[in-house]
Amino acid sequence: MKIFLDNQLVDAEDAKISVFDHGLLYGDGVFEGIRLYDSCIFKLDEHLIRLEQSAKALMLNIPMSRVALANAIIDTCKANNLTNGYIRLVVTRGVGNLGLSIKNCNNPKVIIIADAIQLYPKEYYENGLKIITVPTRRNNPSALPPMVKSLNYLNNILAKIEAQSLGYEEAIMLNDQGFVAECTGDNIFLVKDGMLYTPKIASGSLKGITRQVVLDISQDLSIKYIDTDITRYDTWIADEMFLTGTAAEIIPIVEVDSRVIGNGKPGIITGNFLEVFKSKVREEGTKI
Repeated sequence: MKIFLDNQLVDAEDAKISVFDHGLLYGDGVFEGIRLYDSCIFKLDEHLIRLEQSAKALMLNIPMSRVALANAIIDTCKANNLTNGYIRLVVTRGVGNLGLSIKNCNNPKVIIIADAIQLYPKEYYENGLKIITVPTRRNNPSALPPMVKSLNYLNNILAKIEAQSLGYEEAIMLNDQGFVAECTGDNIFLVKDGMLYTPKIASGSLKGITRQVVLDISQDLSIKYIDTDITRYDTWIADEMFLTGTAAEIIPIVEVDSRVIGNGKPGIITGNFLEVFKSKVREEGTKI
């Protein structure tokens, strides 16, 4: 397996960074997860733009242009003979002194990993996923804007640990006001009385690429959507519910906090979204 590091492709066992890299020491860096479908990289430009915006928010200079990054991603996929899979693009602050100051971090690192991935088993897409709400709250947007995809994921990891310790694969995270923010790695959508609802970005949810694709699909399907404050009660009485994410794609939810959603099976509207999504990923990709 080949990894892109220091402007070259190296064997995985040789892909090493310093223990003084602030990405390791402090989670100081940004990343993107990108999907590859039948040799087409889905929404590559959108991911690279979001990476640039995350980096700008952290005052982190990406040492490569957008075009150079795109070419490096394509080269990494080709080097690994990958036609379907997952791409992890990482930019770390680079090597610096012990301490929080970034003054001596002069060489940010770009890392690209392209490999196979399957986040959830096939049966979850066919039968739906059961999830719970966990105590760990989403970080307040005034502390760290949720639009920034930083390497510091401890908040989400703690929520994932709580869910898995109780036998669940995914968990809803509330914000500090008690409204639904997102799941540990996915955005949330509800269907109620033919309308689509999703937490607004200000609630603490990531401005997900797949989230936006679903909002675009809603226009194609003539389904009105509202991004608004959502409570736990709203999730319990939803007719349908699904999660979205680059790795997860669109996955139906059939139970929340022991409350059955709808008839306990993946909903028809959810299925319609998934069907359109599957066609889009191959129509709107960047060929490698």
